[in-house]
Amino acid sequence: MEWMGITTMKLSRNRTFYYIKEGFSSIFEHGFMSFASVCIIIAFLVIMGSFTLLAVNVNSLIGELESENIILAYVREDLSDDDARALERRILAVDNVTSVRFITREEAFESFIGRHDDPERFIDIDASVIRHRFAVYVNDVALIGETQQALRHVYGIARVNANLEIARMLVTVRNIVSGISIVIVAVLLAISLFIMSNTIKLATFDRREEIAIMRMVGATGSFIRWPFVYQGFILGVSGALAAFAVIWALYDVVASRMVDLEFGLVTLVPFASVSAPMLIVFVAIGFGVGVGGSGMALNKYLKV
Repeated sequence: MEWMGITTMKLSRNRTFYYIKEGFSSIFEHGFMSFASVCIIIAFLVIMGSFTLLAVNVNSLIGELESENIILAYVREDLSDDDARALERRILAVDNVTSVRFITREEAFESFIGRHDDPERFIDIDASVIRHRFAVYVNDVALIGETQQALRHVYGIARVNANLEIARMLVTVRNIVSGISIVIVAVLLAISLFIMSNTIKLATFDRREEIAIMRMVGATGSFIRWPFVYQGFILGVSGALAAFAVIWALYDVVASRMVDLEFGLVTLVPFASVSAPMLIVFVAIGFGVGVGGSGMALNKYLKV
């Protein structure tokens, strides 16, 4: 029984080598279409990766702006200092609130004076004219309007200020970038599958006589299909790895260029923080496009 198992393993290994050899052979026999397939996959993934990195950086920038786009909740004047501080728990209980910071009237007064060039104008004004307040940080800036309304119903809060226009602008920018990215990715994915499918169709057509002979002598469907599947796999993964190298190089160039131009207000997300998931996604998409394109072509044109 042992020798039968060893023989089976050798046959399986030899068959796999045959599939891979035939896959490579078909790639070189149809060099132009193979090259076009790899190029379209590279173009698709580079564009998709570019918009993904743009979306990641936009979301990062929006996150930074969100942290600055706080809500100010002003405390009623008739509350004592202890009662005012005690409102923190009620504010934290409001949906979408992540954290709060209590600002005493003295701190607010000093900040107010510091924003003016001539602080001596306020020398006769006492901090008692200013209310205690809370700086409220939210989780989702898109819900800042609802959060503002909820804070107004918290007992002890007299007034709530929020930069709704800035919040709407941030949400609009984020939605536009996400929408454009989804549309472009969908269109390019369809084009990639079409090109890959046509490449396999051409290989199938050129080998139709060989395939017919294999079917006549009893070759199984999987034996006929696997070389084409390996061909699609090789083209897809090769395009994915090449696209990852291109997007990495382009991102480094853009990042270094921005440093040279001293764009201090915009800091790009380090590529290392997104490289691993991006490589996995690129390889998965390359695999899916390659093998999926092969399947589409074979299912329609190869009757086994």
